[in-house]
Amino acid sequence: MQDQTNLLFICSRNQWRSPTAESVFRKYSGYATRSRGTSKKAVRHVSVKDLQWADQIFVMERKHAQRLRAEFPRETEFKKPIVLDIPDDYKFGDPDLINLLRTKTDPLLT
Repeated sequence: MQDQTNLLFICSRNQWRSPTAESVFRKYSGYATRSRGTSKKAVRHVSVKDLQWADQIFVMERKHAQRLRAEFPRETEFKKPIVLDIPDDYKFGDPDLINLLRTKTDPLLT
């Protein structure tokens, strides 16, 4: 039996939104976190291994879910990305971003 849930957060370039989410939810007991990006210019680009590792996949925008389904159809067939609808309007660690992430993600955690 697994003693932690693996959370994967995805945005475009893996600079602000998903790394902020990774740092926030890393502090939650019972969760492991990673952040990745869908862009070829991402700091850390999402991979098959990331998707296989994840128990829950959170994307910041609908376009990220579409990119994942296009690039990784097998891996996303049964692991549906959850769209948080968080626009690219925030810098890393922005208190408003942290509040938004918690408000939208906390109710969805298994």
